[in-house]
Amino acid sequence: MTRRQFLTTASAAALPAAKPYFGVHPFIDQNPKAVFIRRTKVPHKMDEAAKLREGLTLGREIFVPLDKPGIPLTHRIVLKPNASGAHDTRPPAENWGVGTDPQFYEGIVKALQELGLRKFFFIESTRYETWDVRGFNDINERLGVVINEPARRPRHLLEGFETNWHTVPDGVVFKRIPHYAPVGEPGTWLLNISKWKAHSMCLTLAVKNEQGLVAHPFTSFCGGWDTVLKMPEYVKPYLNPRVEADVNAAFERHRRIGYARYDAPGNLRYGYEPITPIRQEIWAQKTCDNLSTLNTGLSIIEGIYARDGNGWTIGEDYLTNLVLFGRDKFRLDTIGHYLGGHEPGNVHFLRIGKERGLSDTFNPWEIPLYEWVGGTAVPRKLTDFPRTPLKTPYLQREGEPEYHLVNEPFDYDRYKL
Repeated sequence: MTRRQFLTTASAAALPAAKPYFGVHPFIDQNPKAVFIRRTKVPHKMDEAAKLREGLTLGREIFVPLDKPGIPLTHRIVLKPNASGAHDTRPPAENWGVGTDPQFYEGIVKALQELGLRKFFFIESTRYETWDVRGFNDINERLGVVINEPARRPRHLLEGFETNWHTVPDGVVFKRIPHYAPVGEPGTWLLNISKWKAHSMCLTLAVKNEQGLVAHPFTSFCGGWDTVLKMPEYVKPYLNPRVEADVNAAFERHRRIGYARYDAPGNLRYGYEPITPIRQEIWAQKTCDNLSTLNTGLSIIEGIYARDGNGWTIGEDYLTNLVLFGRDKFRLDTIGHYLGGHEPGNVHFLRIGKERGLSDTFNPWEIPLYEWVGGTAVPRKLTDFPRTPLKTPYLQREGEPEYHLVNEPFDYDRYKL
């Protein structure tokens, strides 16, 4: 028996007898198009006890034991936090907001363990050593959570070693996508625990977080044509053979109908090639390809503290004390972008998601909103919650600051698609 197997068995043995099923709170389950927001009470972003308490409290309220059929406790729970950690000249605490808070994550997992769940798998495509920066490896070890190996040799990838291949329906960039096992297998349930933070793709929330389920080198969505046309030869059979023509046609169509900032010059360079409009189009199409193959049980945006900047070493954290969650990732991200100071109609993947049938709205004013108070959903308006301007390098215009808001007015009545 390995150490990890021993820890998993020991933690399971310590749990009380449980009902045979679990599920999300019935009100959340019956309102899949709604977004829920819980106000947290954390006095400082490094207060570990307070953050752990918030995760544990929320988990106990939104995940419930069931006698009648729900999700069997024999299922494997796939955990997808944003586990990034930034190595920088600044102290680690100044970059704490680059990913999901580790103590909040720990609280959520402990709440699920209290239900009697035994099998947990942490999946993340970023490098193993970055998970150590903010303590995820230690937490997973203590809780008996199995972690994936992000590196993949070409032979292992192609032969399906700890990898599951999924066919993309009507893929624009990909024909097939590899995910780290056990993603997508029968008897699994996916929990997405993302971060409220800025990125060169605007904000990286629930939708982008699932990019990290994709095995290397396919997981590189953000790099523009370099991560399509210059990929290794063994990747090319899994691409749409018309990828260049199809992406360019979509881009030109979106430019003609007035997608915001598709006239941006692309002066900034942030990894790979410059941040150009076509790079945004490629990222959005890859993201929609990926999401069309995944079934997520619940998505959470941890916003106990939020971050602006480039998503990594440039940016500041703000104590915002909000956690957003819901069943629909696109609707959740629409609210997340609005409360982050951006106008969702100007954020292209939200519109492309609707165009491709993965979402039915990118209008934040159409989305039912509830405040989660002590296990009860209270109807609220969008204006009942504060907006925190999370500046981003997304498609900088001439004369605009490098970090800015994408908050131009948008006519939702005119642009339904």
